[in-house]
Amino acid sequence: MHMRRLRLVKDVERSSHFLSGQSPGGTMKVAFATQDMQRVDAHFGWAKNIAIYEISAETHHFLEAVQFDGELAEDGNEDKLAPKLEAIKDCAILYVAAIGGSGAARVVAMKIHPIKVNEPESINEILDKLQVVLQGTPPPWLRKVMNKGAEKAFHFDDEEELSHA
Repeated sequence: MHMRRLRLVKDVERSSHFLSGQSPGGTMKVAFATQDMQRVDAHFGWAKNIAIYEISAETHHFLEAVQFDGELAEDGNEDKLAPKLEAIKDCAILYVAAIGGSGAARVVAMKIHPIKVNEPESINEILDKLQVVLQGTPPPWLRKVMNKGAEKAFHFDDEEELSHA
């Protein structure tokens, strides 16, 4: 299977910052398994495309499309998941129409939250709904994934002195 990444030229510098896993606080990357780049309408293992967006409570925008070619049909070949897992490694959430048990386990092991849609749904509508949730009080699991990739910083008061015993 071959993989090809496509980004908007104006967003290349910004995208490379986020693709390095250096998401600023309050933003996250969300991946969508899609055949048509408009809707979540694909099984993760069979998806021709993974659309990746950056989202915060205030805005969302397209970061990149990762296209896959080759044999994508269901065949029990778990190796075809590796490029897809690599493509979404910095994402916090993965929306899919369906996902197999081993694929779901591998996604969860990467600390990515898979969400299955019951029928094809517009990516933009999902992003809009997710933004509304982020503007309110997100559930604990969503607050946790919002911090994925953010480095923990420890601040000590200047007056505090540390000693080693």
